Amino acid sequence: MALKAKSLVYDVLTNPKHTKWIGPLLILSDALFCALIIWKIAYTEIDWSTYMQQVSLYISGERDYTQIKGSTGPLVYPAAHVYIYTLLYHITDGGRDILLGQALFALLYLATLAVVVACYRQTGAPPYLFPLLVLSKRLHSIFVLRMFNDGVAVFAMWVAIYLCLKRKWTAGIAVWSFGVAIKMTLVLLVPAIAVVTLLGLGLARSISLGAMAVLIQVLLAVPFLQTNATGYLSRAFELSRQFLFKWTVNWRFVGEEAFISREFSVALLVLHISLLAIFFINWVKPSGKNAVQFVKDTIQRQQKTVALSRSFIMTVILSSLAIGLLCARSLHYQFFAYLAWATPFLLWRADLHPVFIYAVWALQEWAWNVFPSTDGSSAMVVLSLAVQVFGVLFTGSSEVDKEEEKGSNRPTVRK
Repeated sequence: MALKAKSLVYDVLTNPKHTKWIGPLLILSDALFCALIIWKIAYTEIDWSTYMQQVSLYISGERDYTQIKGSTGPLVYPAAHVYIYTLLYHITDGGRDILLGQALFALLYLATLAVVVACYRQTGAPPYLFPLLVLSKRLHSIFVLRMFNDGVAVFAMWVAIYLCLKRKWTAGIAVWSFGVAIKMTLVLLVPAIAVVTLLGLGLARSISLGAMAVLIQVLLAVPFLQTNATGYLSRAFELSRQFLFKWTVNWRFVGEEAFISREFSVALLVLHISLLAIFFINWVKPSGKNAVQFVKDTIQRQQKTVALSRSFIMTVILSSLAIGLLCARSLHYQFFAYLAWATPFLLWRADLHPVFIYAVWALQEWAWNVFPSTDGSSAMVVLSLAVQVFGVLFTGSSEVDKEEEKGSNRPTVRK
C-alpha cells in the first residue's frame, strides 16, 4: 500500500499529464491569494501617481516627450506605455481609485500566470515546477501592490512566447514588439528571436518579421515623432541612462566606486556579447552545422529551415533574457517580473535535481525580497542568475528534443 502511494505521488509530481488539473487549481488558489493581498496589505505609492501625472499631460495635448514629467521624474518609457496608462487613467478616475487599479492588475497577474502555465504545459514541464509559479512574494508585490508597467510588459512577453510555441510567428513577433513599446527591457529577447526565426523560417521571412516589428514601433510613436523625434528616442529608448548605486539589486557587492566606473560597464557589455556568442554556437546546432557555416549558408540563402521543438524555442528565448539580466549593470526590484516565471523552467532545462531547483529558487526569492539590498543579497541575485545561464549552457539543453521532433509535444521529464 505504501509503495503504491509512493508511486502515485511520484507520478503526480513528474508526469506532465497531471498539469492539466494542477495548473487551473493553482491559478484559482492564486486568485484567492491576490484578493487577500488587496484586502489585507496597504497600498504603498511608488510610481503609480507619477504615471498618472505623466499621462495627464499627454491627455491635455502634450506630445513632446522631453516636456512630460511627473513627481519622480521624466517619462522614460515608449509610446505603448503612455496609451495603456491613459486607458487606466480614465478607468480609475485619474488614478484616484486605487482599489480598482489593484483589482485590474490582479486580473493582469492571473492572466499572465495562465499564459505562463500554458507555455510550461506546451513544453512538457513536470508538475513539481508549477508551485514555484505562484509562490513569489516579490512578484505579487510588483503586480498587485505597485502596479508597475513591467507587469504589462511581462504579459506581452509571455503571450509572445506562447504564440511562438504555437508557430504563430507573425502574431508572436507583433505582440513582442508591442511589449518593447511598453518597456525596452524586452529588447533582451532580440538575439533569441533572430535565431529561432532564422532556424525555423529562413532569412527572408526573418527580415520581414523584423521589419514589421520596427514598423510597429514607428506607428505607435508617430504622434511623438512628429513633435520631437530626437526627444522621443532619447527618452523612450535611453541607452546612456545614469544608474544610481543606492537602488541597485544586483551589483551592490562590487562597491560603489567599481559600480559607477566605465570599466565595469564595458566589462559587462563584453561579457554579454561573449555569452551570446557562446550560446549562439549551441543555439544553431539544430541546423546540423557549426556557427560559421550556419551564418554563411543563411546569408547565401542555402540554409534549410528546421522543425524546432517547443522546449527549444522557450529555452532559447528565456536564456537570452537571463543572459541580459545577468549582464545588466543595474537591476531594480520590478525587473524580477521578467525573471520570476523564467527561473523554474531554466533550472529544469539545466538538468538540476528538483531539490536543487527549489533551493536555488528559494535563495533567489529571498535575495529579491531584501530591502534595501545588501552585499549578500546582491551576490545571491547574480549567483542565481549565473546558475541558470551556465546550467543551461553546460548541459546542452539548448539542443532539439528528439522526442518532440518525432511528434511528441513533450520532452522527457528530467528527474
